[in-house]
Amino acid sequence: MQQTFMKEKKILPLVISMSLPMVISMAVNSMYNIVDSYFVAMMSEDAMTALALVYPVQNLITAIGVGFGVGINAAVAFYLGAEDDRLSAKASSMGLGLSVLHGIILTIVTVACMPFFIGMFSSSKAVVELSLIYSNRAFMFSIIITTGIAFEKIFQAAGKMKITMIGMMCGFIANIVLDPLLIFGVGVFPKLGIAGAAYATGIGQTLTLIVYIAAYRMGKLPVKLSLRDSRPEAYLVKRLYAVGIPATLNMALPSLLISALNGILAGFSQGYVLVLGVYYKLQTFIYLTANGIIQGIRPLIGYNYGAGEIGRVRSIYVTALYLAAVVMAVGTVFSWVMPDVLIGLFTSNEETVKIGVEALHVISFGFIVSAVSITASGTLEGLGKGTASLYISLSRYMVVIIPAAFLMSRAAGALGVWLAFPIAEFITAAFAYCIYRREMKKIDVHDQEAEVSASL
Repeated sequence: MQQTFMKEKKILPLVISMSLPMVISMAVNSMYNIVDSYFVAMMSEDAMTALALVYPVQNLITAIGVGFGVGINAAVAFYLGAEDDRLSAKASSMGLGLSVLHGIILTIVTVACMPFFIGMFSSSKAVVELSLIYSNRAFMFSIIITTGIAFEKIFQAAGKMKITMIGMMCGFIANIVLDPLLIFGVGVFPKLGIAGAAYATGIGQTLTLIVYIAAYRMGKLPVKLSLRDSRPEAYLVKRLYAVGIPATLNMALPSLLISALNGILAGFSQGYVLVLGVYYKLQTFIYLTANGIIQGIRPLIGYNYGAGEIGRVRSIYVTALYLAAVVMAVGTVFSWVMPDVLIGLFTSNEETVKIGVEALHVISFGFIVSAVSITASGTLEGLGKGTASLYISLSRYMVVIIPAAFLMSRAAGALGVWLAFPIAEFITAAFAYCIYRREMKKIDVHDQEAEVSASL
């Protein structure tokens, strides 16, 4: 099969060749929010605050799409590794069908709940109004988002990383061109303000989906999609959600964290809320290379696990860990050398920039060590160990950081919130390594038992 290179090629070149298109894809994906934020910030600080308040829910939609997509990715990669064409096709088709259903539900729920959600964090009528204008339009593209992500993960499972890269780049180019045209009104384009940012993003995401569909129609995917195979079957639904639900929760936890921290920071000033929103947009960009590496190794892990190549699974994990640590070291350097430039991309308010610089200096102490938990989580998801990966994310986002932020903010103000970030990363790294070792031992025991049974 075309995918055999995933168990034959040398580890380092393989990881790099799979990760590099994903790094570019992640960069492009992160630029959606950054570009929107850049142009919206030119409108007013109220508009930028509105965008920051909508971001957690916007991220939640993506989290559900990506989380379930990880479940699709793990199943399809495993069956391709096991050379089971029938089940790889069923997992792909069923995953797409369920992703469409998720998009429909998300559209209805998010649009209905946003007035209440925004009202929890802002009493400013202008901010609330701008938030709802943006969210009501952006969230109408939820079906496009979840379906596009499902296609993305299926292509990745088959090792077709360049196709997803091209799809995302096309969408981003459309977004970056349309943002100023629709926000400010240029030529024949109407001046739509913050609504224009939402439409520009949605149109870009639609174009990405069109590229994926076109690539499938051109025969670029080694699995055949069909409506017949999209009918749910209990055992396969269970497999998809066994990884998909924990992965979704993994992706959603940052949104819950941001909302909780917004509640703490709002007690000091709106400026701190804005800085947190800006940081998470920057974090997407800072972590993009490490996350791209993880995106690249997931199908490699799943494929080699399905093919029984456990030694290669371990080698892929170690290689990815070293690469992620190096790139996070670079992110740390940038956070110290040019923090004012990074924060200044989103606000011209000198006091806000000052707050943001302090936040970035403190938070960046945890960047390098975070490579351990990021790599362990991605590896476990590739192995289909979604619950184990969830434990790591719960440790990082809920068990440690929120209580630490609450308690330390009482003693050190907003600085206590920033200090909670590196503390959580160090504790989570130790926990993640232990979880990874435990799950790999389970696999070793299972393989040994299988060998004994086969010899009898």
